Amino acid sequence: MSTFARSSFSAKSYAAFRPTYPPVLFRTVLKYHQLPTPSGTLLDLGCGHGLISRDLSPHFKSITAIDPSAGMISQAKAMTIESNITFRQGSAEDLAFVPDASIDMAVAGQAAHWFDYGKVWPNLARVVKPGGTMAFWGYKDNVLLGYEKATEIMEHFVYGFGEVAPGFEGMGKYWEQPGRSILRDLLRTVVPPEADWNSIERLEHEPWETGHPEEVAWQTKKMKLGEVEAYTRTFSCFSNWREAFPEKKSRAEGGDGDVVDVMWDRMLDAVPEWKAMGDRWKEADVVSDWGTYLLMARRR
Repeated sequence: MSTFARSSFSAKSYAAFRPTYPPVLFRTVLKYHQLPTPSGTLLDLGCGHGLISRDLSPHFKSITAIDPSAGMISQAKAMTIESNITFRQGSAEDLAFVPDASIDMAVAGQAAHWFDYGKVWPNLARVVKPGGTMAFWGYKDNVLLGYEKATEIMEHFVYGFGEVAPGFEGMGKYWEQPGRSILRDLLRTVVPPEADWNSIERLEHEPWETGHPEEVAWQTKKMKLGEVEAYTRTFSCFSNWREAFPEKKSRAEGGDGDVVDVMWDRMLDAVPEWKAMGDRWKEADVVSDWGTYLLMARRR
């Protein structure tokens, strides 16, 4: 998670262009939790800019939200008016400040693939009350439904090693591992210890799959191509790529183009209807479908 903690990473852009979570996801989590509303304490691990804490604030009396990134915590505080949320810099691996059996629910959205579970599971077993719950969820790479070739090109640039276009190295080696691989496998290797947790539930959705109810396929969104382009610039691999090639400035910065500019050139070339829109291509409508997981368990 060190990319997001760097001072060079834009927490403001992350907050602006990352997808939000739909109400159905929170309904699923709260239904599993089964506590009256509002009641109890929530611990938000890897809270980022505070999105989850704000959405769940009506359902809990008190929320503690932590993130290793000082920039994310600053952004969260700037975006939050709810009085029952406390933000602090910290990690899921160090919960010494949390009293024993004081948490009714612990959540982590798009963060659990970074955790050191040798430390996190004992921490959660200590702080979550008997009968309390945990819910981890996240999403992996989005596909553009109906545009397989454009999606294939995006995959090539984002995960490619070596030269993906003349003079441009792919972003594959700039993902932080093993976190990215854990997420792409939908956190299947992460299993709550049965000595401490029961009633374990897991919901999974792979992109391109059809027929899943919205409770399972909860991250599908109609977007403008310009929004998708801005979203790709929040990828941690791109942030790391840009640090490796500071001389390759984006066209928006007055340069000749960076790897994301070139990627989108190739994607537009692959879709005649987008190409025909000329400078208005960012206004085209698409549907993004992300692979998702939701892992829930109850403290014994």
